[in-house]
Amino acid sequence: MGDHKEQSLRVGAAVRRRRRALDLTLAAVAERSGLSVPFLSQIENDRARPSRSSLEKVADALRTTAVELLAAADPACSVDVVRAEGAGPLPQPRTRSLVRGHHQMHASEFIGDHDAGREFQYRNDQLMYVADGAVEIEAEGRAYRLGRGDTLYLTGGVRHRWRATESDTRVIVVAVAEHIEAVRDRPRR
Repeated sequence: MGDHKEQSLRVGAAVRRRRRALDLTLAAVAERSGLSVPFLSQIENDRARPSRSSLEKVADALRTTAVELLAAADPACSVDVVRAEGAGPLPQPRTRSLVRGHHQMHASEFIGDHDAGREFQYRNDQLMYVADGAVEIEAEGRAYRLGRGDTLYLTGGVRHRWRATESDTRVIVVAVAEHIEAVRDRPRR
């Protein structure tokens, strides 16, 4: 039940990653493949599904194969359960990923204390949710205190650091994955 023999794939992100790895513009890939820039943009944004022939043209332009692009593609329809770890006491502090694989979203759970001296700056937006305990967050020169149930939204490029202020703190961080160009690159300070 729920088993799909032929699972649909979103090849757009794989095409974009490969194009960027080669430092090519959409116009350059269009010229090499004989396909239009708007069509290539639609493929990269998963608004168009290329035929096998078009995918082979794109793959040739990107010096790879259609098989390799499909192997690097994201599943269009997937369900994945990440189970909580064993019932016994868990070491603290600890971090665990809540989403496995290569997806457009990344989520992590942080339990216990956190390295308050470490500064973070992500390219894409993220949301911090305090499931238990309390944290102090410094972002853009301001300090924020969050308690159980509070959230903080940070746009891409915001430098920040945080620390737990209670021993049983549990923070969930959900972010647009780094391999996705969700926002324009902002100047780094």
